[in-house]
Amino acid sequence: MQTTSMHGMWSSRLAFIFAATGSAVGLGNIWRFPYTAGEYGGGAFVLVYLLCVAAIGVPIMIAEIMLGRRGRQSPINSMRALAEQAGASRAWQLLGWMGILSGFLILSFYSVIAGWTLAYVFRAGAGLFEGIDGAASEAIFSALVADPERLLAWHTVFMVLVVMVVARGVASGLEMAVRVLMPTLFLLLVVMVLYASQAGDFAAGLSYLFTPDFGELRANAGDAILSAMGQAFFSLSLGMGAIMIYGSYLSSHASIGGNVAIIAGMDTLVALLAGLAIFPIVFAQGLEPSSGPGLIFQTLPVAFGQMPFGAFFGVLFFLLLAFAAWTSAISLLEPMVAYLVENKGFSRVRAALLAGVAVWLLGIACLLSLNAWAGFTVFGKGILDLFDYLTANVLLPLGGIFIAIFAGWVLDETVSRDELSATNGAVLYRIWRGLIRWLAPVCVILVFLNAVGLI
Repeated sequence: MQTTSMHGMWSSRLAFIFAATGSAVGLGNIWRFPYTAGEYGGGAFVLVYLLCVAAIGVPIMIAEIMLGRRGRQSPINSMRALAEQAGASRAWQLLGWMGILSGFLILSFYSVIAGWTLAYVFRAGAGLFEGIDGAASEAIFSALVADPERLLAWHTVFMVLVVMVVARGVASGLEMAVRVLMPTLFLLLVVMVLYASQAGDFAAGLSYLFTPDFGELRANAGDAILSAMGQAFFSLSLGMGAIMIYGSYLSSHASIGGNVAIIAGMDTLVALLAGLAIFPIVFAQGLEPSSGPGLIFQTLPVAFGQMPFGAFFGVLFFLLLAFAAWTSAISLLEPMVAYLVENKGFSRVRAALLAGVAVWLLGIACLLSLNAWAGFTVFGKGILDLFDYLTANVLLPLGGIFIAIFAGWVLDETVSRDELSATNGAVLYRIWRGLIRWLAPVCVILVFLNAVGLI
């Protein structure tokens, strides 16, 4: 078993926690979680979500980090080596390919959406939201999405930022970036929560997030529970190779279970703080908390435009979104770069440029599907929506299912015990093994079947 990766290693436990948390914390926490909670009644959904994180997300994250650390290579090469070690089919390397494909597709449209956050930083700073109503806010957003040149410019800026970090390697690039970005992200989030507590209806926001309304939950119980399971799975960046490659840079002496508990806790904390930053502002302005994806880019600008110091805090909020997107995006590019370095003999800079340009080109197709190519559809979906559907509803759930099956049923138990028992304890190991073999795969299968419309 290799003890180090050829790409480098995290210098400390804190560096790994920051990096993995940065991968997990993204637009899904700050954008998707608040409006999903809003759709299913707030507090009751949050409670179900927390249970799903503990029972599904944490066991699969432990498994993915364990596989990465054991393999010490890109997801493709790690899965090939681990399958051979277990006497299993080399076809298990397809799990690595699936993760890299997922990251490639996700980053192509994620970069476009991250570009919106950069654009909104400057729109908020220029005072464009001052005094606007819902119709004006929608017009600002529609004008941005309808302009391919602006979208291309922001998409390009964001991808340049991502490639710059990844090209510098593990120590000088990834680790240095997350050591700056993650504390800054948390600071911005705390500032936004403090602002919401003063300028918004904080009591209403607090009640909405943490007072369970089980009547509301029962009315949509099936959808709410499946949505909570899906959110728990996707918010931890599972099944896309990012957590596996970060695990390959982790010291052999570090406790995987202990680190995952911290990462999942910090990821959940960000999601809850985002809710506390957003809902008091929404309630104070009499806006609709369950307004869906438009909550961030159409509803909140109206609120910032009506509030004291709204322009300044609007800048901070969209800067927060951009930082969250950046830390996630570098983890999505890293598996592709690692593979090119290992298998093609490329330098890290060349691999990062090649992978980044490929993602950038595919991203152009995504942004054009919002305007110039809006009439072109595949299975009734534009390119961006198609990639979103394929990754969120097909590739990521399948990746999670196969990670659970491989770790729980294919990998020799002595290997998982060697990786987990020494630092996590025998009792916790048995709990993890039960969850990864039975509960986690069954639950993710249910999420998958629901996502593709079969249940």
